Amino acid sequence: MTTSVGPSQTALMAAAARAAHPIVDGEPLIFADPLAETLLGDVADELIDYHRKHGRHLVLAGARAQVTCRSRYTEDLLAAAVDRGVDQYVLLGAGLDSFAYRSPLAQRIRTFELDAPGTQRWKRDRVATAGLATPAGLRYVPVDLERDNLTDALRSAGFDPTRPAVLSWLGVLMYLTRPALEATLAQLGRFAPGTRLVLDHMVPAELRDEAGQTYVDLVGPTSADRGEPWRTFLAPDELADLLTRHGFTAVESTDQRELFAAHGWERDWLRPSTLTRLASATIGGGPQE
Repeated sequence: MTTSVGPSQTALMAAAARAAHPIVDGEPLIFADPLAETLLGDVADELIDYHRKHGRHLVLAGARAQVTCRSRYTEDLLAAAVDRGVDQYVLLGAGLDSFAYRSPLAQRIRTFELDAPGTQRWKRDRVATAGLATPAGLRYVPVDLERDNLTDALRSAGFDPTRPAVLSWLGVLMYLTRPALEATLAQLGRFAPGTRLVLDHMVPAELRDEAGQTYVDLVGPTSADRGEPWRTFLAPDELADLLTRHGFTAVESTDQRELFAAHGWERDWLRPSTLTRLASATIGGGPQE
């Protein structure tokens, strides 16, 4: 998922897709990230240019649909939680996410960004180069989910696991081994009742549509070659069983196409496949929306 010397390719590609969305795709936009290009730094022009020149390609359009839907879904859910008084937000595998630097919500909460040290160092260099001030409520937490104790790392950064939080786990599950996934859920499931987890996951072959399978065929080998193989695919019922077993309730599984149908998926080339789904769950049956 990540490297020790620089950002993961996954983090770069996701940021490029967010940056390209308002440039390539028509209105209405799914999600706006005005800092995505800034955080890409010197590689921004090259990566965004792929979208400018080949924006209709299934892989690039699919990537933009995927990352914008999951960001919109998560930040909408976070906003509702903050209005209820939740003031802790954890991003597991934060990559080049810019929430803490651009959202007014960040001024009302503490944000904890977890990722590999190499990705975080690279991101913090980009932040410094761009002259962005690090928000007072932001904490960077270097961690490897395959090896490190997540709870200990968060506690050291000032996170209070006895109080509710929103946990964002986007673009990560498919890269984890099943033992690492189980171990992480076991720790998250012991957080405070009312904590809300949001995640996305890739589905197995029998649940994909043609576009989703084509994406896997084209991108999967490349991802593996660069050291980021997809290891875990979960059907919605498998994910629900996993979450329930680790103390989560109110599990919801959402198809991206249905979630943002009002944005008109037939308007242009931007449309999600059935390769990934969004899901959310609550620890201990606390308040949700």
